[in-house]
Parts: sequence; structure tokens; C-alpha cells
Amino acid sequence: SLLTLQSTSEKDIISKEKGEGKAAGASETVLYKIDVPANRYDLLCLEGLVRGLQVFKERINLPRYEKIIPAKGEGQKLIITEETVKIRPYAVAAVLRNITFTKERYDSFIDLQEKLHQNICRRRALVAIGTHDLDTISGPFTFTAKVPSEIKFKPLNQSQEYTASQIMDLYRTDSHLRHYLHLIENKPRYPVIFDSSGVVLSMPPIINGDHSKISLKTRNVFIECTGTDMTKAKIVLDIIVAMFSEYCEKQFTVEAVEVIYPNGKTHIYPVREMVETPSSLAKLLTRMCLSSHITGNGNNIEIEIPPTRADVIHACDIVEDAAIAYGYNNIQMVIPKTYTIANQLPLNKLTELLRLDLAAAGFTEALTFALCSTEDIADKLGMDISATNAVHIANPKTAEFQVARTTLLPGLLKTIAANRKMPLPLKLFEISDVVVKDLTKDVGARNYRHLCAIYYNKSPGFEIIHGLLDRVMQLLEVPPNEENGYTIKATEGSAFFPGRCAEIFARGQSVGKLGVLHPDVITKFELTMPCSALEINIEPFV
Repeated sequence: SLLTLQSTSEKDIISKEKGEGKAAGASETVLYKIDVPANRYDLLCLEGLVRGLQVFKERINLPRYEKIIPAKGEGQKLIITEETVKIRPYAVAAVLRNITFTKERYDSFIDLQEKLHQNICRRRALVAIGTHDLDTISGPFTFTAKVPSEIKFKPLNQSQEYTASQIMDLYRTDSHLRHYLHLIENKPRYPVIFDSSGVVLSMPPIINGDHSKISLKTRNVFIECTGTDMTKAKIVLDIIVAMFSEYCEKQFTVEAVEVIYPNGKTHIYPVREMVETPSSLAKLLTRMCLSSHITGNGNNIEIEIPPTRADVIHACDIVEDAAIAYGYNNIQMVIPKTYTIANQLPLNKLTELLRLDLAAAGFTEALTFALCSTEDIADKLGMDISATNAVHIANPKTAEFQVARTTLLPGLLKTIAANRKMPLPLKLFEISDVVVKDLTKDVGARNYRHLCAIYYNKSPGFEIIHGLLDRVMQLLEVPPNEENGYTIKATEGSAFFPGRCAEIFARGQSVGKLGVLHPDVITKFELTMPCSALEINIEPFV
């Protein structure tokens, strides 16, 4: 279903959280809790929720949102300078004309911005929203970046002017805004938007200026969304103007703003899109806020995607909405017209078979994280990170998850380090994917299925690992010869002890290495006993 509705009360909530004794005297008035799906940002405010339900129940027609492009020279402009490129390179903007605010509408307007900030905007890291009283400022507006000492203005709801550095110090103890300071505080320049008179509108993503703050008397609202993700910025702008254009004198209209980029290109925002798709469910789709009507010979319908439905990016999304409107439980179960026999992916089938036999050989399976630190796959293994061809995470949350693993060995070594108190020997294995960059792929990377095994004891146990390799090759029906089988040849590896490393060749190609790990590697993973390891790529054997 689209929405999940639960009824509760203040007394029930307190009773569940603190016990019935604490709930005595609490209100028993029925409250309704509505769970909104993550892809429906238009349902995060009362306006969108009520409008969606009214359209679904066919009590009102789906609004037609209209973008008004002012006459040449009369519209607002937002100019983006080159200084913002390395900080917050994107910006979009729009104007709501002749809007009427009440206390409830104003509160809902502010509340929607905060909900968007916490959700799609990822706590302002991707997008920051600024709303301003257009009658107090004059365009064209400029979005640039300046050194903190050159920025000075009166922040929202403050009584005096501060420099940007002073503003950062001012909000360092603020329970709300201090969570956003890290987004720009270490940058040499801070982003700032000002009007043609030099009046500062905002210093995104931290705070707006007090000069242009909106109030219940505001009639024209200038909305700017700046950020590091253009797609998210456009979605956020569409949602805000679509929700509150209802209160404009001419309902559901928004005035476009011209945005000029550093390269000289101009774009008009907000952007609206039209989509056509074959279907016979126009009425159901209209109930889902997708205005539809039959075209041509009646076999096709034209569907208009409103700016509130940023989640519709494919024909599958339209079919899903039709199914929701019809009701999943109302769809009759039928025997498929196409008969197919499902088969397990060959690579996964081989993986499952090897897991069973490796366990039978006395090794315990481990399942480690696919993400790790750069130290794990580079420094600790005696390599440079540039030589690993690793895929990096753009904004890692922790130092433990900076890159996708290029080898399974660090994960098993860390597993042993966490289980040093277990009786020796420790014999572990893992068969999982590693990830490396590959510019020939559309995503710029590809996976390889690796098998890694490790033996940890008072003696290196190289013969144990070598014996395991022989057993794996026996299971794969690869004989021990150079022509069409497998062989090992002495080599050197940064993670292995000199003279105790061999490269594994199967059917003429290198598939991996085995050997005794270097003492430096063992020490860096906080281990104290010698260790032998084997790692091969099993994909050539599928």
C-alpha cells in the first residue's frame, strides 16, 4: 500500500515506552500515525498528504502545475560564479508570486523544508534550501564563495552583524545548527548568495540572512536550493513550489528563474517533464496524481508527470502506481503464459559447492565486510593505494569503510585478530566478491569472485594451505600439469615472506597466489603467530 495508517493515543505511547504507571492521566484522544514511503516526498507535508488523498478518492481533479516564464528582462536571475565549483557547485531557484500565508501555512512551509533537509537533502550535505521575501531584495542574485573575513551580515533572528567566522563560532553550541558547520568550516571559502545591492540572502548550508526572512506578511517568495547534487536540488525545488503554489493568487503556478552557470550556459528552473507509455489504466493513474488521458485509437494513454512525483523515472514506476491504485490484493492469481525453468547462476552454484567441501576440509567459513579502510588493502599489505585499483567511497562515514575491498585477505586477518583467544590452529576461508576499477564497464568497476583461505598456528603450515589448493583443484577437475591443468611458480609479493610465495597458474593464466605472510603484515594486523594464506579467482573455473 502507499500509506500505512495506525491509530494510537498519548496514553498508549507513554504506556508502551515507560509503563502503565507513568501513563496515568495522559490523554486518550485518538491520534493517527501515518508512515510515508521514502520515495514520496510530496506526502511529507499536510498539503501534499491531503491533496494526494483527495485525488485518490476522486473528490478533486489532479492539479495542473504551470510554469510561468516572465517576459525578457523582467524575470529573476541567479548567477553562479567559478568560486563555488569546489564547494557547492549547483543551484536552482524559483519564485512563488502573490502567496498568502496564515500561521498554519507558514509553519507547514518551514516544517516541510526541515523534513526535506533531514531526508533527501541528507542533513544539508546534498542540498540546502533558502526561502526569502522577494520584496526586501532585488535581483539579479549572485551565488559565489568568499573568504570568511569578507562575508558579513546579520544572521536570521539575530540582532547584530557577524563575519562568517564569528557566525561559525556563534552556532558552535547551537543544538540545531552546529550539526551542519562541518560541511564548510574547513573550506578556504564559504558559499554565499547576495543581491544586486550586496545584501546577503544566505550562507548555505548554515543560515539565512535576517534581512530577507519571510513572515506572515510576505507576498512573494524567492526560493533557492544550493548543493552538491543537481538531481536532488531539482527534486527539492519541485516539491516545495508544487506544495505551496496552492496558496498563490493564481493557484499551482510558479515563476521560473534563469540560472546562469560559470561556463555561460543558462537554464530555466523549475523543470517539468512529460512521459508517454502504453496502458489501459488511465483512471487508476489519475488517482495516483499522474494525470492521464487516452490518445490515438484508444490503445495508448498520455501521462503527465507532475513536479511532485520525482520518484517516477521509468515505465515500471507507472505500472507500480497503477497496481497500488487497483490494490495488490485485488489482482487475481493466474498461471503465467510463459513457462521457464529457473536455474541457479553458475558462479553461485560453484561457490556453494566449494563452500561445502572447504568446510569438510576442516576450515571455518567467515563472512566479512565488503568495505574496508585504505590501510587494510594497501599499507598493511605493503602496497601503495594507487597500485590496488580500488574503488573509493566518496563520503565515507568512518575510516573503516573508505574503499571496496580488492582482496579478501585483510577481512580474514581481522577476523583472526578478533578471535585470538580461540584454541589454535585457526583455519578460516571466505568465498566472496572483490571490486576493482574497470573503465570498460558502464559503472566503472567490476566484481570478481575470490576464494581466500588462511592457516594461523605456531608454525606457518604452508603444507596445509598447499594441500588445500590441491584439494580445490581436484574438486574443479583441474589436473596438476602445465598444459591444461594447474601449476605454481615462485614469485614475490609485498604481503608474503621473501622466498615463501608462489603464483598459481591454471590453464595458462594466473589465478592467484599462496604463501607464508610477511611478519610485518602479521604485526600490523595485531597478530603474533606465523600465518599462511591462499587467494584465487574462481571465475575462470565456471
